[in-house]
Amino acid sequence: MIHKLPILIIALAFSFSTFAQDSYLDAKTDDKEKTYLGGKTYEVKTFTQDFKSKKPKNIILLIGDGMGVTHVFSGLTANKGRLFLENCKHIGFSKTQSADNYITDSAAGGTALSTGVRTYNGAIGVNSDTISIKSILEEAEENGLATGLVSTSTITHATPASFIAHQPQRNMYEEIAADFLKTDIDVFIGGGKTHFTERKDGRNLVEELVKKGYRFEEDLDKIKKVKKGKLAALTADGDAGRLTDRGEMLPIATKTAINILSNNKKGFFLMVEGSQIDWGGHASSTIYIVEDMLDFDKTIGKALEFAAKDGETLVLVTADHETGGMAITGGSIKDGTVKAGYPTGGHTAVMVPIFAYGPGAEEFIGIMKNTDIHAKMKKLLLGN
Repeated sequence: MIHKLPILIIALAFSFSTFAQDSYLDAKTDDKEKTYLGGKTYEVKTFTQDFKSKKPKNIILLIGDGMGVTHVFSGLTANKGRLFLENCKHIGFSKTQSADNYITDSAAGGTALSTGVRTYNGAIGVNSDTISIKSILEEAEENGLATGLVSTSTITHATPASFIAHQPQRNMYEEIAADFLKTDIDVFIGGGKTHFTERKDGRNLVEELVKKGYRFEEDLDKIKKVKKGKLAALTADGDAGRLTDRGEMLPIATKTAINILSNNKKGFFLMVEGSQIDWGGHASSTIYIVEDMLDFDKTIGKALEFAAKDGETLVLVTADHETGGMAITGGSIKDGTVKAGYPTGGHTAVMVPIFAYGPGAEEFIGIMKNTDIHAKMKKLLLGN
């Protein structure tokens, strides 16, 4: 049973505050942003489909926030017909509804993937009664596996937060940041430094992380050189910025995280979020979506490159929901141009794709609930 009164009280408590971290929800663009006129393309490699075992030792879960099938095809068109995603031969669809809404938000969507429980919109790692539920990251940690999170939003934003924090409301950013100190996560890379250092309670969580044995870095050139140990990397005070500002942050951060986590002989769990595909959808910006879709696909390429060489890694690519109702209304694969229209600046209820590569990939064929993705990951990685 969903206890709606406590949830309503929580929501009202936060509705009177303005959070800069959510400014993307109100982004506006002009008609020029509706058409991607083509740009620099990149080479796509084809990876082997031979693996060492039937079950994975490692799982890399890549979440394209707001990524629907149309977003994927916009990227494929822009790169003139090729994506790293095409290496994933096992494909399914996820039904994304939350416990209290036909259209989920990223908090409930992320929590369903991370814990296997559908909850109310806005919830971070808690059920409909606001009771904490262990995430697959936390369970992997308890089983001796290495764990990590990478995101182009703040690391305290809804999707990464749902894998490590337990709070009744997604906008509790400082409380979410403090939850990182309650875990032994090996590496996390994203924005959001202010939630760790400029806090109402006066704590400096960066200093606490360093005392706990973490190496703290902000500069991407230094981050990419880290090969072992525990790493807390906060690349921006807030969000990581658009692609023109953050550059190759996501592919570099993902490769760095894999390098660190793969030192653990028992295996690892890594969640990587391409956050701003969603933001492009909210802004009804085809240019924004395509830029971040291509950046996300390059990141997928880094994961696949490792998985192909390793032979014991399952790579999963999916979304928490679709954003914008994106419809491609024109374009050219030859020229890499994409024109699109958007009936909404919000999320939609449609199914989102699941792409799988590696040991256990065949489990992700067909139509399933978002919570089924969690159940399958848990069974494959932890055996229960």
